[in-house]
Amino acid sequence: MSAVLTEANEPLPLERERRLEREAHKLEKRLCRLVGQAIGDYNMIGHGDKVMVCLSGGKDSYALLDILLKLKARAPADFELVAVNLDQKQPGFPEHVLPEYLTKLGVPFHIENQDTYSIVKDKIEPGKTMCSLCSRLRRGILYRVADELGATRIALGHHRDDILQTFFLNMFFGGKLKGMPPKLVSDDGRHMVIRPLAYVAEKDLVRWAGYRQFPIIPCSLCGSQENLQRKQVAAMLREWERQYPGRIDTMFTALQNIVPSHLADGTHYDFKGLALTGVASDDGDRAFDPPEFPPPPALPDLQVIRI
Repeated sequence: MSAVLTEANEPLPLERERRLEREAHKLEKRLCRLVGQAIGDYNMIGHGDKVMVCLSGGKDSYALLDILLKLKARAPADFELVAVNLDQKQPGFPEHVLPEYLTKLGVPFHIENQDTYSIVKDKIEPGKTMCSLCSRLRRGILYRVADELGATRIALGHHRDDILQTFFLNMFFGGKLKGMPPKLVSDDGRHMVIRPLAYVAEKDLVRWAGYRQFPIIPCSLCGSQENLQRKQVAAMLREWERQYPGRIDTMFTALQNIVPSHLADGTHYDFKGLALTGVASDDGDRAFDPPEFPPPPALPDLQVIRI
């Protein structure tokens, strides 16, 4: 007679499977809610829109398409989705992965073949950051493809963490308070770009990609550039979040609560024309008001364990 020993707190395989399914269901609901909220808050997609979902092969764009398909099935507005991938002719790029995935999914798609890889490698010196030129080339090509496909919206897979990283990159290295808006018009005024994942945390996308087992394609062009400023900023934000949980949520909320009168940009607030009125104003100095910062979270009760 034999016995199987298991850890006391370890769930049985069936219980573990059920728990994982419950967690995945909660995650799916949260992702759909946040994406739907962003679409509603910024009026990203309307009836009759044709949304071109830019699919790179990374976790974020896979998740974007996945969630938009779920919302399309239940949304009151009738809109189309078409997936577009730009094959930049990077050495070793698995050309079959995305067509096979999208065909199996039953999603209309277009693969655009353009050798931007050679251009970037030719123009950028070894060791220099390639992202800026690469992104400009991609953007121009995608705008053209959107015209050819008759797309009224171009959906990108940037998430909340991307938006905050861009904000700090521009502040630290560009001297601007500028980020990635959830919705914007292109420079030529002809294309509407949307970021439906604007409210979604990257850690949730990592979990969703693992659960859905997306066929991830790594970017071999710039993935080896470990000293990119964006990676340094991302590490800084992760460390802040580790030390002060909820800090990233607060910072993103701050991007939605701008007070021009308490910054220093004279093009957005008339500091030169500022005059005394004797009337209370929301733009005034609040030095005598109680602070608006929320109280810090209470620390958990400490327990003394005697050994």
